[in-house]
Amino acid sequence: MRPVREQLEHDRIIRLLQSKWRRKYEAGINPGSEQNAAAGTGQPSIYPDLVLLSQERGHRLQGVIEVETGESVNHLEALAEWAHYGKLRAPFHLYVPAGMVDVARRLCEDNQIHVNEIWSYHSVGDQIRFTLVHRSRETPAPAPRPRPAPPPPAQKPVIRAAKNPERSAKSPTKSSRKAARPRKRK
Repeated sequence: MRPVREQLEHDRIIRLLQSKWRRKYEAGINPGSEQNAAAGTGQPSIYPDLVLLSQERGHRLQGVIEVETGESVNHLEALAEWAHYGKLRAPFHLYVPAGMVDVARRLCEDNQIHVNEIWSYHSVGDQIRFTLVHRSRETPAPAPRPRPAPPPPAQKPVIRAAKNPERSAKSPTKSSRKAARPRKRK
């Protein structure tokens, strides 16, 4: 539970991000305690703040975004939500206040939570400015998929060597010996 002022700021940031990502994705939001857009189709559905789906026919999950405020960047939040979002096959982006970047980074490292990007935000008057502060170099290894067995190698033709290679190179063959003999006259 966030204080009312922080909850209003949180929901405002979610709506800003929705308008930013709406051009590229179908963006569903879950402001406050609403559960409008779920990430994944499994029984234990999870509801991040912003769910990015492809605009194509299949509406595949393309990313999840979680926005945190100063009060909600803590160990409990990291284990209860971030850990689940980090295990999804889609990229996970975390938005935290500018003063909480180091805390969020340390929580992710300590709890081995894979975050693709960490963004900081701060307000300047009425505007909110976002800054990318961390981008993951590595991607999590997807679950291994079974590969088909490779086809058996093609058998090469067997070439047999002469029994005595030196002799075959020096001595003439039977047919060449017959041709070289003089004919007997009768």
